[in-house]
Amino acid sequence: MGVQDHIKKVGVVGAGTMGQGIAQVAAMAGYQVVLYDINKDTLKKAQAAILLNLQKGIERGKVSEELMDQTLDRLTLTDQIMEVTADLIIEAILEDLAVKQQLFADLEAINSPQTYYTSNTSSIPVTQIAAGLNNPARFAGLHFFNPAHIMKLVEIISGSATDPELIQLLQDFTVSLGKTGVVANDSPGFIVNRVARHYYVESLKILEEGVSDVQGIDTLLEATGFPLGPFRLMDLIGIDTNYAVTKSMYRAFHNDPKFRPNRIQQQKVDAGHLGRKSGKGFYEYSQ
Repeated sequence: MGVQDHIKKVGVVGAGTMGQGIAQVAAMAGYQVVLYDINKDTLKKAQAAILLNLQKGIERGKVSEELMDQTLDRLTLTDQIMEVTADLIIEAILEDLAVKQQLFADLEAINSPQTYYTSNTSSIPVTQIAAGLNNPARFAGLHFFNPAHIMKLVEIISGSATDPELIQLLQDFTVSLGKTGVVANDSPGFIVNRVARHYYVESLKILEEGVSDVQGIDTLLEATGFPLGPFRLMDLIGIDTNYAVTKSMYRAFHNDPKFRPNRIQQQKVDAGHLGRKSGKGFYEYSQ
C-alpha cells in the first residue's frame, strides 16, 4: 500500500507563510487539503499568495495550467475549526507550547482516532506538545523550511512516544511531496535550527558591537557562499518568527548564553518591523 492509501486528506492549521506553502505543495501532490486559520484576512492573503506562486510556476515552465487548476480544486480554505477533519493534520501556528497543546486537544476531539497529527514547530520539543494528547503515538514533528513550496528539506521528528510506523509513513509522505525528509530525535531546535541559530545570534552580536552594519555583514557572508545573509534571511522568515524561535530555544537550553535573544531583534518586533511581510525589517520593501 502506498502513502495515499493511508493519507488522502491533509489538514493544515495556520495560513501564514509556512502554512500556505505546506498547503500548496500537498495540494499539488494530489492530496485534498483543508487550510484553516481563525483570521479571515489571513486566509484571503494565503489564497492570493498560493495563486501567485502557481502563476509564477507557469511563467517559469515548472507548473502547467492543468496542474494549477487541479491544485486550486483540491484546496479548501476555512475559518471554521470543525471543518478541519483529515487523515493527517499539520499545525503551523505560532511558537507557543500552551497554544499548540490546546489546538491539538480541540482537533483530537473532532477527528477520528485514526488521524495522525504533526507540528511544523521550529524549536519546541514534540514530546512536550504531544503530552496532552490521548494518543501521543500518533504525533510527530514535520518541520518544513521557508519558502515551503520551494525548499526541499523537511525534518521528521520522533517524540518519545511516537510510533515508528508513523515516522516511516511521514518519510513516504515527504517523498510524495517531492521533498527530502531527514529523521531526527526530539531536541530543542532539532538539527537545522540548533545549528543555524548562531548564524543569526552571532550576526546580531556583531551588529550590536558595531563591528559592521547590516549590509556589510550580509554581503560578507553571501560572498562566502551563503545564499542569503542573516539579516536578509531574517526578513524573509519574519523577524518575529525568528525571535520567537530564539526565545524558545534559550528557555529550552536553560538560558544558555549562546542562545540569548538580542535586544536589536526585540526592538524590531516591538516596532512592527517584521521583514518582508510588513514591508520593513532590517531592509525596506515595496508592498
